[in-house]
Amino acid sequence: MAYIQFLGAAGTVTGSKHLINTSFDFNGKQGFQALVDCGMFQGQKEWRERNWQDPPIPAKEIDAVILTHAHLDHCGWIPRLVKCGFHGPIYATSATIDLCGIILPDSGHLQEEDAAFYNKIKKSKHTPALPLYTLEEAEESLKLFRPVQVEETVQLSPELSFRFVRAAHILGSCMAEVTLQTNGQARRLLFSGDIGRVRNHEIAPGKVVRSGPQEGETADVVVMESTYGNRQHPTEDPRPALAATISQTVRRGGSVVVPAFAVERTQKFVFILKDMMEKGQIPRVPVFCDSPMAIKAVDIFLKHTEEYTDATREFVEKYGSPLQWEGFTFALTPAESKKINDSRYPCIIISSSGMVTGGRIQHHLAQRLPDPRNTVIFIGFQAPGTRGATIKSGATEVKIFGEIIPIRAQIAAFEQFSDHADPPELLQWLRTFTKKPGSTYLVHGEPAASSQLRDLMAKELGWNVQVAQWMQKVEVR
Repeated sequence: MAYIQFLGAAGTVTGSKHLINTSFDFNGKQGFQALVDCGMFQGQKEWRERNWQDPPIPAKEIDAVILTHAHLDHCGWIPRLVKCGFHGPIYATSATIDLCGIILPDSGHLQEEDAAFYNKIKKSKHTPALPLYTLEEAEESLKLFRPVQVEETVQLSPELSFRFVRAAHILGSCMAEVTLQTNGQARRLLFSGDIGRVRNHEIAPGKVVRSGPQEGETADVVVMESTYGNRQHPTEDPRPALAATISQTVRRGGSVVVPAFAVERTQKFVFILKDMMEKGQIPRVPVFCDSPMAIKAVDIFLKHTEEYTDATREFVEKYGSPLQWEGFTFALTPAESKKINDSRYPCIIISSSGMVTGGRIQHHLAQRLPDPRNTVIFIGFQAPGTRGATIKSGATEVKIFGEIIPIRAQIAAFEQFSDHADPPELLQWLRTFTKKPGSTYLVHGEPAASSQLRDLMAKELGWNVQVAQWMQKVEVR
């Protein structure tokens, strides 16, 4: 039988890994095996510990990886897979490969930095603390990437092929349409990756890549994200409230700290800040982007103009590269990062990681969370168990680098900047399908989000929808 097995992002938002096996019998004979996404688990300890476990099938027996996009929870385990023995091709769009070229080495570097820091302060439960993979190992894995054009068909084996169609989530993001020949019939499997918003630009401003996702799909089996399955994005324009929050913070002599994903979210937020400053909606205070990866991502965004919305194209033509904007500083080195914390004047600091699971944002928050003049603004999803979720929840303290940090700063969140479709947007897209899929499996969501979206889809669409379980195998007939 051919089957799909959910090796990650089942019961949780992170760690996306979905195995396709074209044939299997109980004598152990394996068919062609492809992995759709290979993400890192983040959040609660029970999930993070799975990053250290070997895959349930030997990595060397996986024949190929199909990568939907370049976020760590979809691509961040690739160097570890290679370290475990995988040596097949990794297929992705050109923009995704460019982004992985900075994201994966940066991930390896940060893990080495964190391990060294914990060894220095002797706060790790393991002696010595080790990185999941190193910068060098991440760079080595990049040699396996193969570029694929959107809508180009790639034949992986006699019975398995795929093509990418646009998902409109981040730069280069796509869904994977997989065609499987099984039992003498062709079956189409659609793996959504992360689904971009069907946007009204007034209530969800700042979209850098063009809107989507692609309509008119046909699939026998759908494997679909459910990150925002139990809540809707606010419908009001966030800019007035954002401007008020920033202005109030500056007036009381405080600074604004923004944990932001280095890819897409940082660029989007920088564009919005620039626009609001030019219109006089917020004061012109120094803006610091403290993420080497975000700096490199700016150049990649400027390279892939084919991905732009009209608004982005016009903005770049008017103001040029963000790296050249007056008052905007992009910190590349650790010394430049430390210099930001020497500033005693109001400023805006944007730094990764977006969920405060690692990176330079930890240093800025450790310094500025105790001061009630400051404000922390969240502009992205915070997975349960992450430091970002703890801070956003209203907690009075958080542990950073093994130290308990009091939270006295103001905390604000703007959900409109999310790049994940919410239930009304998902239903709008799903109604464009040319026929009902035989089965739909929801992944990449917390249990409450996935189950609520399942019930909604069953009620509104009449679809056969199930919530995928970790390690579950489902037969493709």
